[in-house]
Amino acid sequence: MHTGHLSALNAKHSQLDKRIAVETQRPLPDQMLLAQLKKQKLRVKEEMAR
Repeated sequence: MHTGHLSALNAKHSQLDKRIAVETQRPLPDQMLLAQLKKQKLRVKEEMAR
């Protein structure tokens, strides 16, 4: 896989991880948003594994 593509995926994965952490720390986290972010993170992780 192209190194630039892999580094972009790593950056996106990290960004999603941070957004999930921030949302989880809120007093009333948005469960729908968390589910969407986690699905996106999983898709990125699967793409990185290819």
